Amino acid sequence: MVHSIRLPGLVKIGGGSIQQLKEVIFSIGCQKPCIITDKTMFSLGLVDTIEAIMQPLPVQIFADVMAEPDDKSLFPAIELVKQHQCDCLIALGGGSAIDSAKAIALLVSHGGTMTDYKVPKLVETESIPVIAIPTTAGTGSEATAVTVITSATSGEKMLCMGSGLMPKAAIVDYQLTLSLPKRVAADTAIDALTHGIEAFVSRKANLFSDQQAIAAMKLIAPNILDACVETEHLNARNIEAKEKVMLGATLAGIAFSNASVALVHGMSRPLGVHFHIPHGMSNAMLLPTITDFSLSGHPQRYAECAVYMGLVSSTSDQKTAHKTLVAYLQGMNSRLDVPTLKEFGVKKETYDALISTMAKQAIASGSPANNPRLVDQQKVESLYKKVWHAMHG
Repeated sequence: MVHSIRLPGLVKIGGGSIQQLKEVIFSIGCQKPCIITDKTMFSLGLVDTIEAIMQPLPVQIFADVMAEPDDKSLFPAIELVKQHQCDCLIALGGGSAIDSAKAIALLVSHGGTMTDYKVPKLVETESIPVIAIPTTAGTGSEATAVTVITSATSGEKMLCMGSGLMPKAAIVDYQLTLSLPKRVAADTAIDALTHGIEAFVSRKANLFSDQQAIAAMKLIAPNILDACVETEHLNARNIEAKEKVMLGATLAGIAFSNASVALVHGMSRPLGVHFHIPHGMSNAMLLPTITDFSLSGHPQRYAECAVYMGLVSSTSDQKTAHKTLVAYLQGMNSRLDVPTLKEFGVKKETYDALISTMAKQAIASGSPANNPRLVDQQKVESLYKKVWHAMHG
């Protein structure tokens, strides 16, 4: 079988690599950048930092990226880029900033609306270059040919995919994550671990994606707790852990960009749409229950996940490996203070009323079709109910 492997054209990795931003801009033939970011990056001083690095280039700034970007929020940025004839976008922030930049580049270059580009359509034509600079260790969006933008009209999370959405370059500098609050660090790191696991067990997994997923799990799982601490408590061990999780997140992004995610992500997106739960957190809420359900679909692969994550020494006893894996995921959620749905503010009657709709949206996303154990509408509905019960008894 032939697999098409998609990667950014250039990736700079390591502490201090942000200092090479201007060199990266020149290397892709650009000189009129526009920063796509959010107000948090301003408050942390990161926008000022990279603006200084890019001097004396003329720099435009759009700093109104939404936490869960919708298509309407992109319009002002599109106009800014067109007005100043910017020739590249600098996506600074988490997945929302990078996803927004990909979508802005697409619409500036080719027109239309995001609805025109959602799956099953594939975006293969190139747009103006995006240089992705992640400030969280989690989404992997700097290395994926994917963007997710919500429809302001329908509330649908529109999944768009294709080589035309791959960033032209990425700068992966773990030092940009040192000031992350514990909650953000935890949610994004769990997202990255979910990417690694789902890419490895996906029905679209291949030899190339496997190697990235394995490396990601080896880097993230043993370091996730040390990487997710309050900023004022950072020490050398925590900083080393953050570096490893940051690299693991990028490798996990490469893995799932080339193998796809599965049922956890399919069920996670509707939770984000209807209850505004951060993406990594909704993944965490689902991960133990959905993993436990999916084990029988590919028992060997899940046992291997337990080995690569450092939880067991071999796959000789699959039942023990499976039990250990699920227990680890439950314990990780507890130690990283992942809230229950109720603690987050979700009302059971509202949740129950939306289960059928969420199940339809999950299946329509396409991700559940990649799951080792396949599901239908009724099964997804029962799993949403099971997730609530697992959290609340």
